[in-house]
Amino acid sequence: MNIIKKTIQLADGRTIEIETGKLAKQADGSAVVKMGGTMLLATVTCAKEAEEDVDFLPLQVDYKEKFYSAGRFPGGFMKREGKASDYEILIARLIDRALRPLFPDDFHAAVFVTVNLISADKDTQPDALAGLAAASALAVSDIPFNGPISEVRVARIDGQYCINPGFKDLERADLELMVGATAKNIMMVEGEMKEVSEDVMLGAIMFAHQEIKKHCAVLEELTDAVGKREKRTYCHEVNDEAIREACSKFCYDRCYQIAKSALPKQERTEAFDALKEEFMQTIPEEEREEKTAMVNRYYAAVEKKAMRDLILNEGRRLDGRATTDVRPIWCEVDYLPCAHGSAIFTRGETQSLATVTLGTKMDMKEMDEVLIERTEPFVLHYNFPPFATGEARAARSTSRREIGHGNLAMRALKPMIPTGEDNPYAIRVVSDILESNGSSSMASVCAGCLALMDAGIQIKKPVAGVAMGLIEQDGKFAILSDILGDEDHLGDMDFKVAGTKDGITATQMDIKCDGLSEEIMAKALAQANQARQHIMGEMMKTIDAPRPELKPYAPRIVQIRIPGEFIGAVIGKGGEVIQKIQKETGTTVTITEEKQDDGTSIGAVDIFGTDKEAMDKALNWIKGITTVPEVGQVYHGKVVSIQDFGAFVEILPGKEGLLHISEMAWKKTEKVEDVVKLGDEVDVKLLEIDEKTGKMRLSMKALQPKPEGYVEPVRRPRPTSDRPGGNRPNGNRNNRGDRPNRPNRPHQERGEGHGNGHSENGGE
Repeated sequence: MNIIKKTIQLADGRTIEIETGKLAKQADGSAVVKMGGTMLLATVTCAKEAEEDVDFLPLQVDYKEKFYSAGRFPGGFMKREGKASDYEILIARLIDRALRPLFPDDFHAAVFVTVNLISADKDTQPDALAGLAAASALAVSDIPFNGPISEVRVARIDGQYCINPGFKDLERADLELMVGATAKNIMMVEGEMKEVSEDVMLGAIMFAHQEIKKHCAVLEELTDAVGKREKRTYCHEVNDEAIREACSKFCYDRCYQIAKSALPKQERTEAFDALKEEFMQTIPEEEREEKTAMVNRYYAAVEKKAMRDLILNEGRRLDGRATTDVRPIWCEVDYLPCAHGSAIFTRGETQSLATVTLGTKMDMKEMDEVLIERTEPFVLHYNFPPFATGEARAARSTSRREIGHGNLAMRALKPMIPTGEDNPYAIRVVSDILESNGSSSMASVCAGCLALMDAGIQIKKPVAGVAMGLIEQDGKFAILSDILGDEDHLGDMDFKVAGTKDGITATQMDIKCDGLSEEIMAKALAQANQARQHIMGEMMKTIDAPRPELKPYAPRIVQIRIPGEFIGAVIGKGGEVIQKIQKETGTTVTITEEKQDDGTSIGAVDIFGTDKEAMDKALNWIKGITTVPEVGQVYHGKVVSIQDFGAFVEILPGKEGLLHISEMAWKKTEKVEDVVKLGDEVDVKLLEIDEKTGKMRLSMKALQPKPEGYVEPVRRPRPTSDRPGGNRPNGNRNNRGDRPNRPNRPHQERGEGHGNGHSENGGE
């Protein structure tokens, strides 16, 4: 067993280890990357030959976190890992976007890259090592690849850039980026920020690239150590130079004119397709089927060159715009009358319908990953149906692209969503793309922002986004604002930037060329800022601030805090109390225990509903459970029991006191039912709470004016232990030896008001 190890030293003293030759040796390449207690196993396999008529790279990247890596059982009934979570898909996309551009253009064999988290410590983020692990597996294989690459996470914490910070440190960051690059070129950037400047973001990218250069040097050493400098030979394309030249001569000028005509997307596509078919007719009929794939390749190259030349030579784009122009924009809010918030954002031929739905804490998204267990109060889901581009096919399960675009739009808006007591709701934004011709993810940011303001969510600042492109050739370059779909395909960069008027909140960049200077990136960011401010201005013409109130169909939330000792009382045994409150009021009630700095706890109670009267009823119910009765206070209670000596009145939920017959009126009351009946609601004053038993004595008389000339009756003193029979067994008043037994006197004659249960001395 030929085990080879290499190490990478980070600036803060931590070490990354790369090992190959021990695990998964039947794969074309495999490596284990370790930092601290975190270990990732990456493998790569490649088909021997390309499938027939495949003219692209069938690359599949999968990232999987094993729950055993952290000593945990997976959730769910099956208790085993299932399909990839959104989080795992997002990490796989980061790896894919850095690797895909670096395979040779003519290499079309199926390639499978798999990265598994097999050991996980609690403060090392494995996703920051996943790209390096995949690149290590490729470095020790014979698969053609123009690498190596690496990926790192760069964050700015307390004003300083750092590489691959832990979970705890990252909580203090105002910038977090994942950067993928070769030793020469930046390939991929994605991340979120808290309104940082373009200079700060550019500085972070350059800082990350310096670290990546060290990684790439170590991977070069690893390739040499395993003897995989020479890659396999392949032939996945058959070419005919005569047809290539004929295609260029026949199609280029006409492609240039179609590109220059500024036709709408569908008409332009039809014109290009018609031209290709016309050239196909020049090929002998018996050769057409055999040459179709070849012609498609050559024509696509001619079309791409014509469109790029138009931009570089004349500064004109496919739709007639100049390089800095943004397409026409129109917006509308409150489009859906029953939604909690809605908006339409249309920019050129790209259109998003965004909606907002408000919910309770129980509606929050639960993340149960190997190292991440939390709830997300804000989510954004992005849907891209086939009809958005005129395709005639069925919409199936959510694609990886949809998950990635939704995550980018969510990260752009998330820093501006109020949290804590400023926003008690779970918020779901859905962006349905109804038309698409360029940057539907940034349209989702704009539409989502408008919908949030329409819903009355008090966002901190409005957010807008724009996608930038780049054409670079022979020393000339053009930066394009608000790119079309075709410009994304033919260009050298797709650079999405979202933010407020004061700074960037999210970005995503994919580079397709062999180098991007810092000067070009700085200019692209500056031009993106101008475009973003223009888009923001158009949005503000529709709605410039959040609505002061929620929509009529939107639910309301009332929040209160209760002492921690009352949490159990509100929930009740087996949840019976809180379930009864919800059932009888039609509201939703949630309770979250919050620990305080002094070690005590409080209960955060949210009452969620659409009927104010029902919510008030639930609120008063809970307040009653958690309120401590105070002597001297007046309460509006309900008669719940009638006895000969008085009535028991519930003054607060679950809290009853005795209204003695002598306390019902100033005049003598002969019968309790003469004053109150079962179920009556009465006002009573709390006269006394027994310190030992907690029993309460109530009075209606104390709330009535005393009659003129009223004389207080003389109360007889209680018997003492030195009287005959005072030391009677069991305190039985009738067990006296000096006189025969007689019935007890009615309680009201003694003027007493204390005791146990629903008896003469009744209480709580």
